[in-house]
Amino acid sequence: MHIEATKKKVAKSDKEVFEFLTDIKNFETLMPENIDKFEVLDENTFKFALKGMPEIILRLKEQNPNDKVVLGAASDKLPFTLTADIIALGDNESEVGLSFEGQFNAMMAMMIKSPITNFMETLSTNMDKIGQ
Repeated sequence: MHIEATKKKVAKSDKEVFEFLTDIKNFETLMPENIDKFEVLDENTFKFALKGMPEIILRLKEQNPNDKVVLGAASDKLPFTLTADIIALGDNESEVGLSFEGQFNAMMAMMIKSPITNFMETLSTNMDKIGQ
């Protein structure tokens, strides 16, 4: 299953966006308002839960300086990745494209597609909060 959020222009350099996204405690800033729990487990891992959803543990899996940040599920039960592609548009502007990639059976995919899509759009919208 592949989901892409609307690309978001951010009034920050690609370097600033990259540094924000690789410091995982900053993800709390991007989370939806209906977040139930957010906990940093170590410098590369955090756990969060949205109301009515199970806890999800995300780990920083890959980083390409100023270009790409990949978070992945810490559990093999629901294998997926959340990728942020960062494109420099100028010295103080960049564009962030978020994508979700997961391997799910048809029933699971049907159940989670809408909540994941909404979650991704919220993360994208909240990119405005970077550096505030």
